Amino acid sequence: QVQLVESGGGLVQAGGSLRLSCAASGRTFSLYAMGWFRQTPGKERDIVAAISRSGGGTSYADSVKGRFTISRDNATNTVYLQMNSLKPEDTAVYYCAARVSGRASLVYNYDYWGQGTQVTVSS
Repeated sequence: QVQLVESGGGLVQAGGSLRLSCAASGRTFSLYAMGWFRQTPGKERDIVAAISRSGGGTSYADSVKGRFTISRDNATNTVYLQMNSLKPEDTAVYYCAARVSGRASLVYNYDYWGQGTQVTVSS
C-alpha cells in the first residue's frame, strides 16, 4: 500500500505560479513511477505530467509543456509539480498517482491515488 497526500493548491491569478506537493508513505517510494493528473467536473481525468522512478525521465501534456515542471525527491518521498504562467483553463482538481508499470498517460495503469487538491486560476 502507498498513501499519497497532495498539498499546495489554491486560488491564483492568471500568469501566477503554484507548486503542488505529493507526499508518499508506505512502500518504497522509489519503486513507483509517478504522475500528476487533473480533472474538471463532467470530464475525464487527464495526464498532466509523469516522472520515472529515478526522476531521469519526464513527460508532459502538450497543454502544459514549457510551463509546468515535474520533479521528485526520493529521499523525502515527495513528488512536485511546479506550475508557472497559469491560465484559467488550468483550473481543475489535481491528483498525484503512483504506478508500477505501463504507459504513463493511462489512468488505469496507476495503482494508488491521492485525494486531490483544487487549483483555481482567475482571469
